[in-house]
Amino acid sequence: MKKIALILTVIFAAAFGASAQKFALVDMEYVLQNIPAYEIANQQLDQLSQRWQKEVDQLSQQAADLYKDYRANMVFLTDDQKKKKEEEITAKEKETAELRNKYFGPEGDLFKFRQQLMQPIQDDVYNAVKAVSEERGYQCIFDRASSADIIFASPRIDISNEVLAKLGFSK
Repeated sequence: MKKIALILTVIFAAAFGASAQKFALVDMEYVLQNIPAYEIANQQLDQLSQRWQKEVDQLSQQAADLYKDYRANMVFLTDDQKKKKEEEITAKEKETAELRNKYFGPEGDLFKFRQQLMQPIQDDVYNAVKAVSEERGYQCIFDRASSADIIFASPRIDISNEVLAKLGFSK
């Protein structure tokens, strides 16, 4: 009798615990695309990236031109002149690589600028998601945009529009 009561208590507790959890989905990609500041920041980043890429491409072209010139005139150069030209080409290639890393590397200027522009927007979105979660009693909110594991989810549990409304951008 005690075993049956214990088993029923465990089953009841598990059923009660499972039914008390509420989950929701938010599509962060959709939310961010509907925030004008995010689009403006992306445009600024694209323009900056293109300008910096042109600088890197120009240096790379200079290195390529030096190499072409070296190959064309190699037969006329002395050993000292060859060595000097090779060092000049190597220095230009190194300068190109350093500039590329400075702008586009893992800790480069583009990364820092992206963090500077995007962090306040991401913080606002996070706070809006958190506020909706607390208001509606969700224990867990999944990002539909970044999860490849979600095959299907009911649109009823998608709170993306509520997050946008909380941010002041109603859809």
